[in-house]
Amino acid sequence: MKRISGIISYDGTGFSGYQVQPKQRTVQGELEKVLRRIHKGEYVKTTASGRTDAGVHAVGQVFHFDTGLSIEPGGWIRALNAQLPSDIRIVSMGNVHSDFHARFDVTEKEYRYRIFNGEHSHVFRRNYTYHIPYALDVEAMKQATSYFVGTHDFTSFCSTKSVVKNRVRTIYKLDLVEDADELVVIVKGNGFLYNMVRIIVGTLLDVGSGRITADILPPMMEAKDRNAAGKTAPAHGLYLWHVSY
Repeated sequence: MKRISGIISYDGTGFSGYQVQPKQRTVQGELEKVLRRIHKGEYVKTTASGRTDAGVHAVGQVFHFDTGLSIEPGGWIRALNAQLPSDIRIVSMGNVHSDFHARFDVTEKEYRYRIFNGEHSHVFRRNYTYHIPYALDVEAMKQATSYFVGTHDFTSFCSTKSVVKNRVRTIYKLDLVEDADELVVIVKGNGFLYNMVRIIVGTLLDVGSGRITADILPPMMEAKDRNAAGKTAPAHGLYLWHVSY
């Protein structure tokens, strides 16, 4: 058996998230369906760097699986892309050591969140950006990003549905980049809790709109209470951008 790792991109609009769910269209479900076909009906389990929610997109999701087939990396890419739906693409494939694990070996993840800050909604961006029609204090938002960098207990910025007990995470970088009529939130860290990036974005938008000031972010974090932080920004603005090992 050989262990194969790949990078997969997908448009999350038409999926109920990455992870397999009964009677739901998922990215993992579509991928494993094609792998089963290639393996003549044999089930092939895939493991990803993490799950993404319904509507969330990925540019650089990483996965691995074990196979007894001898196919070179380019052949895997061609075989999978020929049978996968058009909203999923395999970007790269390669042989990895048998001990490699797409989830447990992650050292850093990068997410990006796109905010369309235009007066009127845009029909072709509605599934890929979060539309904010009013003016934002971008400089205040940029200043607020520094409060999230470092190692903190992010309980206040985690969904109450999370079952993870250890909610301490380290954010290495949190930038807000202006790109024409879009704001892009770029966040890198050693790991992220359920809805963590989206809640951070929602809180930064509260700063940008003047609903709160940045100086309340430290006590907000110290509260360890989801009700203390801002709303959860919609899924469709979020992208899993890159995974490092």
